[in-house]
Amino acid sequence: MNENLPPCPECSGVYAYEMGALLVCPECGHEWPASGEAAAEGEPAGAPVIKDAVGNVLADGDTVTVVKTLKVKGSPTGIKAGTKVRNIRLVNGVDGHDIDCKVDGFGPMQLKSSVVKKV
Repeated sequence: MNENLPPCPECSGVYAYEMGALLVCPECGHEWPASGEAAAEGEPAGAPVIKDAVGNVLADGDTVTVVKTLKVKGSPTGIKAGTKVRNIRLVNGVDGHDIDCKVDGFGPMQLKSSVVKKV
């Protein structure tokens, strides 16, 4: 237990650790900004707003649903429309892929915000 880190806001776990600009709870997997100042420093003043396929603003930790079936290299089946993806992270990815996430049955991958809808 680190004496300087706050407990998890979700489960009140005391074993939080730092991962970049975030704090992570190993007990429940919840991630949150280390502090208000650290979160503000991590995003530039003119940071682009990332919106889903219907225009809702996305944020880290949101749950989204895939709106159309996606092909996945190396997989005989793709990600079907309606698949829920939890705890997304917004990133400045390659080729327009601005969501970093884990998809059940496929593992970690990046998605485009234009193919998801906020739940």
